[in-house]
Amino acid sequence: AASPECQLSTCGRVHEINWRVHVDRIKHGAVGSVPGEEKLSEENLRDDLRYYFMSPCEKYRTRRQKPWKLGVQILKIVMITTQLILFGLNNQLVVSYKEENTMALKNIFLKDFRGVDEDDYSVAVYTQHGVYESLFHVLDQYSQLGRLSTGPITYAEDEDGKLLPLIVCKQHYKRGIVQPSDEAYDMDAQLETGVRAQSQLVLKYHLQFCHTVLFFILKGINLQTVRSRELPDCYLFHVTITFDNQCHSGKVKIFLDTDAQSSTCRDWKISGTAQKNTHYLLIFDGFVILVCLTSAVLCTRSIVLAVRLLQRFSRFFRENYNRKVCEDDQSEFLNGWYVLVIVSDLLAIIGTILKMEIQAKSLTSYDVCSIFLGTSTLMVWVGVIRYLGYFQKYNVLILTMKAAFPKVLRFCCCAGMIYLGYTFCGWIVLGPYHEKFEGLSRVAECLFSLVNGDDMFTTFAQLKDKNTLVWLFSRAYLYSFISLFIYMVLSLFIALITDAYETIKNYQRDGFPLTDLHKFLRAQKDFPVAEESSQTEDHVRSSVFCCCQRYDGGHSHVDTYVMLDLLLTHPARYTHTFDTLAWSFTIQTRLLITETGEVFSFLNAFPKRSVGE
Repeated sequence: AASPECQLSTCGRVHEINWRVHVDRIKHGAVGSVPGEEKLSEENLRDDLRYYFMSPCEKYRTRRQKPWKLGVQILKIVMITTQLILFGLNNQLVVSYKEENTMALKNIFLKDFRGVDEDDYSVAVYTQHGVYESLFHVLDQYSQLGRLSTGPITYAEDEDGKLLPLIVCKQHYKRGIVQPSDEAYDMDAQLETGVRAQSQLVLKYHLQFCHTVLFFILKGINLQTVRSRELPDCYLFHVTITFDNQCHSGKVKIFLDTDAQSSTCRDWKISGTAQKNTHYLLIFDGFVILVCLTSAVLCTRSIVLAVRLLQRFSRFFRENYNRKVCEDDQSEFLNGWYVLVIVSDLLAIIGTILKMEIQAKSLTSYDVCSIFLGTSTLMVWVGVIRYLGYFQKYNVLILTMKAAFPKVLRFCCCAGMIYLGYTFCGWIVLGPYHEKFEGLSRVAECLFSLVNGDDMFTTFAQLKDKNTLVWLFSRAYLYSFISLFIYMVLSLFIALITDAYETIKNYQRDGFPLTDLHKFLRAQKDFPVAEESSQTEDHVRSSVFCCCQRYDGGHSHVDTYVMLDLLLTHPARYTHTFDTLAWSFTIQTRLLITETGEVFSFLNAFPKRSVGE
């Protein structure tokens, strides 16, 4: 049988070298501590990494550290969701008030309005008499608005208390002579604009007429906010009625647009709890900002800690294995969930400040505030998935998305080129003949709905068949797009995600591939070491953690050397460990100890222990 020395691995020989160096230091009265300290530094790093990647429950069981960050996130979810619901209910009241007032004004001022807009306009007239009737109908209804309106709305006044007049703006070509019978025209394309007040209104329809705009301002009060126990707002309605004849096609389109601006009423008195509830809401919003700041600080602290751990781990690998940490291991430290939480906190803080300004009547931008609050709430709820990811049966979605996202992104880039080609082609060819292809955005939306199988027959049927060539092209266009994207592109898209899902299932059954970080956390010392031409002292130190062969029936020489290293360098610290582990030396170890007789004198220093123990 081969001697024990012949069975030593490279790592064992390295430990033997370290051991003999320590024996020499003992002889000369200077016990070295470098290898032991390196071992302690490695274990400390491993413990810190393990603790960092633990779940909140595991951290509590390990060090009794309370999961403050988890508690703050739960509290933040409850508070932000409650805040969003309260703001959403109020925002719905405001939006419904504006929309209902716009509908009421259309019914009052537009002649023959049927309650539904036709395409992008409200009413259309086709005769000169119809233009005059519609115009004077607006003026007549405006003069008796106080008797017609059922809501609290009236004329606006200036600072001196005078009524603001109705303004008529007429725009026409500077010169225009058109003779269709002779196929002749003489026009000056320069536009002239004339502005008159209602009292000076004198209009005459002629062919140069391009469009006429009527503009007036009304005031109203939104009383329905009292139902939500908030103070009513005063509104300015800037009403614009446009008679559009730019096409000169015989069809004059009539539009009515309103721009509502809210403001604080100058003189108001209200009894009840509306004022008190406003103060409570401001206090609640302030507490939401405090919770979001706390959450952002805790997540920023975790990111800083992760960066420091990554630097320590990278330095450890560079010093011991002479190579860098791979990108996969680096991404483990750069936690995207923390970035998501910080962004959501910032959006929630900005949205809450805007909400407080709106409640204080210093700001009227409900839409901007709703975007900030809605986006922050979305991110907060998505961030909850991070904590579900600690459970193996709940993290399938996260792992599948993470595995499939790079492939899906590359696939979408290629498919997007084909999609854009169909979009531009459909817009330029079918746009004049199909309402779903009139604009680029509408074409993109129509094609996306076709990919999902929506409105297929309607898209085919609505195309005007007066132009045979365009009709044939539309059939080839639609059939090719549907066949390509539904049967090929969409199927491949689903296959990529399914493949990633099957891969994750196999990993969960057979185990995930271990990176250097995972091997280090599991104390598997099989990292590949960069080869060098000469074995220097740095090479000896870096080989301490290389792969070591295990033998049945006991510990290897390497384990023995490591334990003896620790006993020599830190006898007081590892005396108890030596006893509790019930360390049993193998025959090979005893031979090694016999060769280095100095060990007996050291081990005899421990009371009631022998070499056999």
